[in-house]
Amino acid sequence: METSGKVLALDVGLARIGVAVCDGLQLTTRPVTVLRRHSRNADFAEIADLVRAHEARCVVCGLPLNMDGSEGGQAQMVRKWAMRLAQALRVLLGRPLPIIFWDERLTTFAACEIMAETPQKAGEDAVAAAVLLQGYLDAQRCGEPLRYGRIDLPTKPAIVLPAE
Repeated sequence: METSGKVLALDVGLARIGVAVCDGLQLTTRPVTVLRRHSRNADFAEIADLVRAHEARCVVCGLPLNMDGSEGGQAQMVRKWAMRLAQALRVLLGRPLPIIFWDERLTTFAACEIMAETPQKAGEDAVAAAVLLQGYLDAQRCGEPLRYGRIDLPTKPAIVLPAE
């Protein structure tokens, strides 16, 4: 776990990506924006810009698990998308950035409750990303293990030389 520095969280959907960030001490989270999905390259470029702007040290990506905790097709799609994001960020940022998967079940429900009490300008998906990020940070402070995995790419892609 990254124990200090800002963390960017993504609530990935088919049409939108909610984005949230925490402070450098990893105590508080706040919704940032909702990205409207375009092409994969455009989406990745926008995320790279947000990583730079917020000086994020890693990304927490919401994993849409089934209510029984199993992974369905949507979770597998997010895992594949996140691997492509990790590869794109390594190129766009000039360095790899860890991507940590975290359970996003019920974050949209919690975001709706929060927005009913205190309307947010950033939008429901960004508030859901903030809920996701706060859950991740709270669990890490309690020593909860990373159950859903992470992506840590090497600094540079491995070069495979042909056998002689």
